[in-house]
Amino acid sequence: MADSSSYAFHNDDTSILMLSSIGWQKIRTSDYSFGGNERPDAGHVIFQYTLSGQGWIEVDQQLIPLTKGSGFLVRVPSNHRYYYTDQNQPWEILWLNLRGDEANRIWEMIIAQEGHVIHREADSPVITGLRELLRTIAEEKVTDKYLLSAQVYSWMLSLVRTSREITKDISAATSSIILRAKKYLKEHYADPLTLDMIAGHCGVNKHHLCRLFQRSEQTSPLAYLRERRVEVAVSLLRTTDLSIQEIGRQCGFDSPSYFGKVFREYMSMTPKEYRLKKLEFPYDAIYYD
Repeated sequence: MADSSSYAFHNDDTSILMLSSIGWQKIRTSDYSFGGNERPDAGHVIFQYTLSGQGWIEVDQQLIPLTKGSGFLVRVPSNHRYYYTDQNQPWEILWLNLRGDEANRIWEMIIAQEGHVIHREADSPVITGLRELLRTIAEEKVTDKYLLSAQVYSWMLSLVRTSREITKDISAATSSIILRAKKYLKEHYADPLTLDMIAGHCGVNKHHLCRLFQRSEQTSPLAYLRERRVEVAVSLLRTTDLSIQEIGRQCGFDSPSYFGKVFREYMSMTPKEYRLKKLEFPYDAIYYD
């Protein structure tokens, strides 16, 4: 039974994000050892994930075990070394090697947020996406650099998204409250809602809801509600003949003057100016979420 499956791609195009290599491997000997200042692939970034077994990485003057569910991100060249020591169980890994300015930028961002070693479940979008990329190459024989670049970029976005979710430090219970609040606000934007009403629907007090919302969404529940109301107002101004006063009423604004004030804050013009303005790109809807 094979202990590895890997694919490499060589071309001189440095203008876009490029996949240089990707693979799956079971490592069984201590010959597996790579130093970040010894590799020939300068300008590249590497992600490697442990499926089972254990390896090690020396980085940031630390020795960190790479156990199941952990992965590391490093740039080449840099001061790091990752390796395997002889054990009863092999070190099973997934990995990919990329080059391009965007890859380096995202690596720097993730490392700043989580450090060089990150943790993801095997069924997370990051790992399932990596498996799917490997399967696409192995089974469908996809080698076109543009198709691969698009799939790799999609994978990197899942890495960014999961990193931001993790660094929010939001528990499952908190996430449930936020999702319930957001759903309620989207469905009841036309109603004269208050903080007490929103919090009561979510089963918490208003001060606690505001703290959770700020931590998760970096905004307040009422600001989130105003964004939803403006979104609907923009659509109605473009797609209906309703009066501006009626649109404001249907969007939950308690007076035409308040509607105009809030709309101007978001759109830098009044509702009437937006309706009459011949925009170069006349959107039927604008989303702030």
